[in-house]
Amino acid sequence: MFGYIRTDTPYLYIKDQMLYKAMYCGVCKGISASCGQRARMGLTYDVTFLSVILHNIAGQDVTIEKSHCMTHCIRSKAMAEVDPLTEKLGALNTLLAYYKYTDDIMDGDKGRGKRLWFKKGFKKAKQAYPELEEIVRRNLAAQEETEKSGADSLDRAADATANMLAEISDFLLEDKRTENTHNLFYAVGKWIYLIDALDDYDKDVKKGAYNPFVKAFGTASAKELIAKNRADVEYAFHSLFFDIRENLSGIKFHFNRDLSDNILLRGLPAQTKAVTSRIEADCKNCKKQGKKLKKASK
Repeated sequence: MFGYIRTDTPYLYIKDQMLYKAMYCGVCKGISASCGQRARMGLTYDVTFLSVILHNIAGQDVTIEKSHCMTHCIRSKAMAEVDPLTEKLGALNTLLAYYKYTDDIMDGDKGRGKRLWFKKGFKKAKQAYPELEEIVRRNLAAQEETEKSGADSLDRAADATANMLAEISDFLLEDKRTENTHNLFYAVGKWIYLIDALDDYDKDVKKGAYNPFVKAFGTASAKELIAKNRADVEYAFHSLFFDIRENLSGIKFHFNRDLSDNILLRGLPAQTKAVTSRIEADCKNCKKQGKKLKKASK
């Protein structure tokens, strides 16, 4: 999970924006409940999305009350109360953060100091939810093997990450899981991997690191990739958007689905367009602009 799953804020109802912020705080509290205070540093919007959609599919209503926390100690804020599903999601957030920094260390990047923040929380998450940890660890290992093999197929390259999210959804939904939910989260997981790879194209070329788009198309830069292979790149993402729409139509939602639809049907395409636009701009401040876009969507 890399933090790309966001709402399309200009088209977000005020009621859903309030719910989204409350669920974000709820996941933060869930991290604290399952993994301790330090692990809150790894809070992501990706897991907030999972909380929003999984509570809805599972039919687990969320209680929202005004309360305080470490970052909102003076003025109270609407926050979702912690329930068993939120605690599991808090553990998942910590597991993903810990393994992300482990991967950074293996790639020669700085990450040892950051990983220490999650070491204690990781042990708690692994002990409390061994099945969840096994799903993450096994699929990340499969992802590493795929990348070491130099796979030049986008589908094959993204399969392990996609399968990880699908298996996580099965585990968390329990008896509410269906073929449609499994396939939906598989498509979302594949999108996460590919959009991250597209965004990191130039950085991976410079470092000589594996990137499925480099293997598949072999262009010298991301800008050249879009210029020469726009149709192929757009097809890869539009195919995923089609799968997401098709599987969404077969899933029963117990509550209002406006927020989930905003994220999946508008947010993912908007983020894809934002990444592509930054590549086409080919400017030195692309990363800074990307961070500003993410902050603006909060």
